Order: sequence, then structure tokens, then C-alpha cells
Amino acid sequence: MNSFVSPQTLTTLPFPPAADDLYSRVLDAILEQRIHEASRFTEESLAQMFGARRSDMRDVLMRLSHQQIIILRVNHRPRVAALNVDQVRQTLHARRLTELMLVKLACQRPCTQALKRLSALVDRERQCTERGRAIRLAGEFHLQLAEMAGNAPLAHFLGSLVPPSSLAIAQLEVCGEDYCAWQVHEKIVDALTRRDAAMAATLLNRHLDHLEAILLNAQPLSNRKRIAG
Repeated sequence: MNSFVSPQTLTTLPFPPAADDLYSRVLDAILEQRIHEASRFTEESLAQMFGARRSDMRDVLMRLSHQQIIILRVNHRPRVAALNVDQVRQTLHARRLTELMLVKLACQRPCTQALKRLSALVDRERQCTERGRAIRLAGEFHLQLAEMAGNAPLAHFLGSLVPPSSLAIAQLEVCGEDYCAWQVHEKIVDALTRRDAAMAATLLNRHLDHLEAILLNAQPLSNRKRIAG
């Protein structure tokens, strides 16, 4: 059943948020399913809810559209995408091919600062208790790892695959400890630090095996667990 997202659903800031912060807050709301595929909203209503300028919200929605999180159509309300099993399977297959190459490249050119950023991100994952933010941080780990590899086209391609994966996790009955445990990411960072490409690839491959198994067999998130609506 369609439902309007109400202003009470989200916390409004007393000042316009920065672009990246606004993007993160909107994405977190989607990944927490406070805004979901049955929610009815407009660019203007979202701007009001997040205490943002309409032009800034338009940019965020465009960015989310490019990441296949939001569907934008002329003369239609924006809406959250709803991925089917085939889309999830294809996305994960493409991720596997891309990420295995990226992790091997990253091991060939370890950067101390990049490894520190990855370790700091793992620490944030460990401490995170909010589902939506945890899913986003888990995705950010894979994107930062891609940047470390030093291949911009491959990293850009992965950037189009991770957000839909995160959305699939959010929309399905997947426990937080199941989809992207920080312990796995910690082990990958350790392998990168030791320049152990074989171990890093093995860990990543097992991780993607597990992610694929739970996503392709999970059930849609029940309506009662959604806050908006």
C-alpha cells in the first residue's frame, strides 16, 4: 500500500546541510527503509523534511538515480527502486568480476594513507548500531578499496554496482551481522597490508559467495518493520 513520507518521519536540521551530508542522510533513510519503494514523496517534500534547499535535494536525487537507488521519470514522482532477483544476481556477478581484479591491483600498490582510511572505516562499522548507516558504511568500504587499486574506470564501474547491492540488502530480511561483517573487512585490510593478494582475493570471494547466498534466498522486508508508512 502506498504511503506518504511524513515530516515526523525524519529529523529536520535548523540549517541547510552540506551536499555530501545531505546525500548520506537521504541514503541512510532509504537503507533504513524509512523511505521505501511504496513511499510517496516529491523533491519539494523531501527538501522540507531534511531542511535542505530544493536545488540541493534535486542534485541528491539525480545522484541516487545514477546509482539506481531512485527512479526519476518526467511527469512522475521520484520513487525508490525495487530490485528483482535477476537484477540482484546480475549485479553481484558483475561485482565479483570487478572486485576480484580491484583487490589484486590494490595489493600491488599498497598506500599507507589509504590503508589507514580503510582501517578507520572498519572502526566506524564496528561501532555503528544503525542499520541504514551500517549498510552504507559497508558499501563505502568496497568503494574505498576500489579507489586504492588505482584504476579509475574499474572503480567507477564498481560505484554503479555497490549502491544497488546496498538497496537489495535494505529491502530484504537480512540480519546486520550477515550481510557485511566488519570482521571480514578487517581481515581484508590485514591481507592488503601484507600484500597477500591471494588471501585478499580468497576473503573477498568468500564474502561475495555469502552475500549472494543470503540475498538470493532472502524474503522481502515485512511492512511492519518499516517506519515510514
